Amino acid sequence: MYTLDTILPHIGSRKSHLTSPHATFSALAYDTRKIRIGKDSLFFALVQQRDGHRYIEEAYAKGVRNFVISDNDFDISPYIDANFVWVENALRALQQLAAYHRNHFSIPVIGITGSNGKTIVKTWLHQLLAPEYNCYQSPKSYNSQLGVALSLWNLTKEHNLALIEAGISKVGEMDALQDIIRPTLGILTGIGPAHQEGFDSEKQKIGEKLKLFKEVKTVVVPSAALSSASFIDSNYITWGDQQTDNLRLLKVQKDKETTILMLRYGALEYAMTVPFIDKASIDNVLTCTLVMLTLGYEMEVIRKRIAWLRPLEMRLQLKKGKHNSNIIDDTYSNDLASLQIALDFLEQQNQSPVKKLVLSDFEGEEWTPSSIIRLAQLLNVQSLSQVILVGNRLTSLQQHLVAPSLLFESTDKLIDSLEQLDLKDSVLLLKGGRRFELERLSRLLVEKSHDTVLEINLKALENNLSQYRSCLKKGVRMMTMVKAFSYGSGSFEIANMLQFSKVDYLTVAFVDEGAELRRGGISLPIMVLSPHKSTFDDILLYRLEPEIYSLRILKAFVAFLKEREMEAYPIHLKLDTGMHRLGFMEGEIEEALAIIAAHTQLRVATVFSHLAGAGNEELKDFSTQQIALFKRMSNQVETTLGYTVIKHICNTSGIVHHPEAHFDMVRLGIGAYGFDMAPNSLSLQEVGSLKTTITQIKELSAGETVGYDRKGVLQRHSRIATVKIGYADGYDRRLGNGVGKMAINNSLVPTVGNICMDMCMLDVTDIVAREGDEVLVFPDIYQSAKNIGTIPYELLTGISSRVKRVYFYE
Repeated sequence: MYTLDTILPHIGSRKSHLTSPHATFSALAYDTRKIRIGKDSLFFALVQQRDGHRYIEEAYAKGVRNFVISDNDFDISPYIDANFVWVENALRALQQLAAYHRNHFSIPVIGITGSNGKTIVKTWLHQLLAPEYNCYQSPKSYNSQLGVALSLWNLTKEHNLALIEAGISKVGEMDALQDIIRPTLGILTGIGPAHQEGFDSEKQKIGEKLKLFKEVKTVVVPSAALSSASFIDSNYITWGDQQTDNLRLLKVQKDKETTILMLRYGALEYAMTVPFIDKASIDNVLTCTLVMLTLGYEMEVIRKRIAWLRPLEMRLQLKKGKHNSNIIDDTYSNDLASLQIALDFLEQQNQSPVKKLVLSDFEGEEWTPSSIIRLAQLLNVQSLSQVILVGNRLTSLQQHLVAPSLLFESTDKLIDSLEQLDLKDSVLLLKGGRRFELERLSRLLVEKSHDTVLEINLKALENNLSQYRSCLKKGVRMMTMVKAFSYGSGSFEIANMLQFSKVDYLTVAFVDEGAELRRGGISLPIMVLSPHKSTFDDILLYRLEPEIYSLRILKAFVAFLKEREMEAYPIHLKLDTGMHRLGFMEGEIEEALAIIAAHTQLRVATVFSHLAGAGNEELKDFSTQQIALFKRMSNQVETTLGYTVIKHICNTSGIVHHPEAHFDMVRLGIGAYGFDMAPNSLSLQEVGSLKTTITQIKELSAGETVGYDRKGVLQRHSRIATVKIGYADGYDRRLGNGVGKMAINNSLVPTVGNICMDMCMLDVTDIVAREGDEVLVFPDIYQSAKNIGTIPYELLTGISSRVKRVYFYE
């Protein structure tokens, strides 16, 4: 722990108000949703997409008494027993504090940067070095300006080596990261197109990344990444196929599952068997090999350990489990920092109040009484119903746990006892090191499915929310659409993330969708579009808020509420300003308002309309007319009713193209999932990736036909792959006969013949493809939609519910 008064000189303090100058803290907080022990936290009010000063009251309510802020006008008077420190920039102050903490350690620190492969190299090195080092690694891909600082804060005196990842997206960012990390050994992985928009050239990007190593004597790097001679320096030790490379690649020989590399290091040649065949993995193995050689390892030791490496699933995944359970699979690594991230994700899940943890021993961790206590404290502040431990070294942890616990000496013992464990109706987090192979447990617990899956990137969803929020003025609320199974992406899994991200409202199309969200633990206000009289009972039962769009439905709902003796039930009044789908026309609104004003059974929560062509430049004048009409009609609503209501008309495209019409709230639809039909400058990320696998490959002669009705006529000798997706999965029949394109190993291949119900065929003649290979179904969903005369919405919402959704958080 540090005391507040001792860190003031190190974080750029301008002034302070200290009621307890010697107050101690051990945790850095910036997000009130993740605060577990407030009294031990120092809260930084970061000013990014959302102003952290707005959450000081919430942090205070959670027990935080130490705050770092930048707003000179912030009123601290309600917080009479709290400490406040003013700085110019709260993020910079957090970084400076992390740098101060880093300076207390003289251990080797390996800094890793590059465009791709950083996290894989870091994690593999952690495994490869574990027998000799109590090695700390930055969790997951915590490599940003904030992530690096948080990573370094978790470094403790028990560690004797650290692996820290650093990523940048524009010029100037690496200077701050270098000051925090101060590496003693450097690694530059591959250079690719990622974040290229932030740099004038690839040469500039490489130069910026190399700033991490300005005080480093030795940097391991692939020679191919040093594209300019001006970068060649005696500090760099390289691998590649050039005669000047320190580790020279002489020959590559591949078979179905492994690759044999012929290498030269110094005067000796070696053969190394690598358990991968893809180029990216081989490149990462060569980087790890050269790092180990640099650290003094013998090649024989390196070869044995490399042979045991396995592909890494670098993502925390949420899967549907058996017996109404939900499985959070985070089994590729285990350490305190990544455990905290996984526990935060578990805390977000509201599908069941029963939350359990399966936790293996940590790889390479030297357990001391203080580290056991630290782990116990982390677990004891969680809402855990049970902790299941794997590994004999965790025996001493049990006596410190509040939650009931079980201990198994191995994963095999746990699996043997699986039938005796009650895991139904629960959310179960699996967190373990690679050698414990908890993925075997995951496979037993997860519901079986065919090999076609829709992968949902929850981190991309967070990014897209932030992108649209950056367009809003302070105080403008956000309603997010989760209708149509969240545009094909899922139900409560998506809603949980939206609730955690503090959106203000959710919207569903039907009452059944809202009821499922309530049963999944969602407490946000939920608006239901176009409700029917037969659903009114469920609207009340599940606390849903109906859209009222006509006199008929208004009168029916008033009568229903009267019968139930309800008062001031919230409704959402739909106005038709030109879309002409649903809603009150201007001539109808007076009668509707008279009914509402005369009945205390309901109260208008919001009044809204819909822009017919928000992103269409040719319809800009029409949109302006709609906005003006909406203003007039909504003013009439407030004047007649005598109270203010929330007003909203902007959909996804309207948020960007009509900032003048944001009013009190905006409605984010398909933009949350990474698509916007109107061009804009936002950096959106696609949330869903539909993937399948190759079942079989056939060699067929010219003149042969493929599929029903012999529509696929081969013009040459061909290799035809059958993949596990068809029109019953949502792959449209119109995409057959070469209209659709899928991607295998980054190469586009066309469909052949008609699409079948459960399968379809692809022409893989011109690419390298094997049975079992992964297939990306929509490599460009805009183009796929255009090819059959539709829009991405239709393809996304058409993905069948039988396709398993797998949620991950990077």
